[in-house]
Amino acid sequence: MDAITTRVVPNLNLSGSRRNSTQFSQTKSVVSISCSSSEGSQGFDKLERRNGGRGNGLLYGPVQKQREIVCSAGAGTGACIYGEHALERSHAHAAEEKLGVLLLNLGGPETLQDVQPFLFNLFADPDIIRLPRLFRFLQRPLAQLISVLRAPKSKEGYAAIGGGSPLRRITDEQAEALKMALEEKKMSANVYVGMRYWFPFTEEAVHQIKKDKITRLVVLPLYPQYSISTSGSSIRVLQDMFSKDSYLSRLPVSIIKSWYQRIGYIESMANLIEQELQKFSNPEEVMIFFSAHGVPVSYVEDAGDPYKDQMEDCIRLIMQELKARGTLNEHTLAYQSRVGPVQWLKPYTDEVLVELGKNGVKSLLAVPVSFVSEHIETLEEIDMEYRELALESGVENWGRVPALGLSPPFISDLADAVIEALPSAQAITTTEVISEEAEADPMSYIIKMFFGSILAFFLLLSPKLISTFKKLL
Repeated sequence: MDAITTRVVPNLNLSGSRRNSTQFSQTKSVVSISCSSSEGSQGFDKLERRNGGRGNGLLYGPVQKQREIVCSAGAGTGACIYGEHALERSHAHAAEEKLGVLLLNLGGPETLQDVQPFLFNLFADPDIIRLPRLFRFLQRPLAQLISVLRAPKSKEGYAAIGGGSPLRRITDEQAEALKMALEEKKMSANVYVGMRYWFPFTEEAVHQIKKDKITRLVVLPLYPQYSISTSGSSIRVLQDMFSKDSYLSRLPVSIIKSWYQRIGYIESMANLIEQELQKFSNPEEVMIFFSAHGVPVSYVEDAGDPYKDQMEDCIRLIMQELKARGTLNEHTLAYQSRVGPVQWLKPYTDEVLVELGKNGVKSLLAVPVSFVSEHIETLEEIDMEYRELALESGVENWGRVPALGLSPPFISDLADAVIEALPSAQAITTTEVISEEAEADPMSYIIKMFFGSILAFFLLLSPKLISTFKKLL
């Protein structure tokens, strides 16, 4: 990894550091991982094989040698760490376990120049564009093609919200809040952040966890509902890294796979919805419009992704809580952010908004239920695109529930989730997970992906098809 100089400065505002980051999550479902294998430090070397940040390495991104990272309580290679010396503040704690919390999230481009490489990392993920092993050699060329074609449109969106994603800054704030909530509950822990597609990458955070000799780890994805394309992708990276490292293979780990059903999350969502409803002149007439990030239908039907079921259950629990409080508004759920010509989960947010307007709905409260931090899909897609569409379709009164952010009950419940997960942490050997889709019908799966690969070749070679594909993206 790149050489990093660390300096500790108390109570520093972290928003200006390009590499600082952290994140949180929680759930009632707890899974433990750890694997046996040989020393795996060479896995981290892949991060260094970049050509000026835009070369042929594993991940795109700028490299800065001998760069100083400043954190409120310690720093690590490429990731901000809160409370690194928390267990060293007394001789008693020094002899105890060193607890760590790894917060996982998507990541986001911090400048317009980051957009295209960020998109490349996104589409190079085999959990985003699913190709069989035989055709994995197409993954990176296809990702390069899509990222180049989508970058101009994506840059417009990021420019509209200030020139970059605020996810990094917000995550830092949430991580610090989580660290403080844990301390209030008499638990000291190092908090690390691993982003899947931008800095600080998951690989960097895990490298620091090993360097700090953490003895017990809780992994918290920031996604309330589990999907193979979000939490699943990040967990797969962890499993791969643990399987190649003798230290990590013995580290007791608990993974909180989803946490939408936790009472702290449900009550916090209900609180925000009630607060926003009161801003309407006639709160009881407002339609509550849940907008969730979509996934391709094939993920659910072919690969067994539980995302759709968990999302519907999440909405049921939130509305159940609201009804218990006397809030009886009608509600609906739709899915946003679809990309490309394949079928995604329906109904689509844009189509439902038009339909609601035609049906005479005049007051609408949008609720971004997949997200706990503000980012482009809330600030640009919902606040700008969908708001404009709703007003054009006949909706007269529009509101939007903010992301949970630093909501005290929410952060406190996340801390409880960490504490609850610790006893189940254990080092176990992971086995390679075979696609449920392939297990169910391997021949159908191979045929489908084979023809998809042929299409990818044509897209790479035909300017006319590239032009058509660009219109679909």
